Amino acid sequence: MQFSILFLLNSIGLGVGLAMDAFSVSIANGLKEPQMKTGRTFFIAGIYAFFQFLMPMIGWVCIHTIINIFEKFQPFIPWIALALLCYIGISMIIEGIKKDDEEENSKPLSLSVLLLQGIATSIDALSVGFSTAEYNALMAFISSLIIAVVTLIICLAGLKLGKKVGTKLSDKATIFGGIILIIIGLEIFIKGVFF
Repeated sequence: MQFSILFLLNSIGLGVGLAMDAFSVSIANGLKEPQMKTGRTFFIAGIYAFFQFLMPMIGWVCIHTIINIFEKFQPFIPWIALALLCYIGISMIIEGIKKDDEEENSKPLSLSVLLLQGIATSIDALSVGFSTAEYNALMAFISSLIIAVVTLIICLAGLKLGKKVGTKLSDKATIFGGIILIIIGLEIFIKGVFF
């Protein structure tokens, strides 16, 4: 394949499809932090965009170098995503139930939690390396960059939506966000294992 409108549309389509899990997690994070500042919003969306860029590139490199190892690792991807998202979701639910103090309940998510979310929501993008196997390195890079930009835009929208709803839900937002993360983990798991 070469650079064309089809290449651009394919990359945008991959970006939209891959960003849906990150979009849902962004909504959950907006629910958790309804008073989130603009800079933090871009930072969080940027983490998800970075991992959505990185994973397809890693997948592409694996296809062109160590395909046997990658094929053995692929069945574990849904399990890893399920474990990470359930862990974070259950932690959020417990935190939402425990916290009576309004100030404590709106404590921002830590960098380690955001990185885990970024990995969990993008790990399925490793398999995009299979669909871009015929691309040369530059095309794979540009495709991954387009996926990252699409993810950034979609996650910014998700965070904004979550913040808007989060201010209305107030004390129940953290619990609701945790439930969303667990549902996303189950969805990734079911799609990856049974379909």
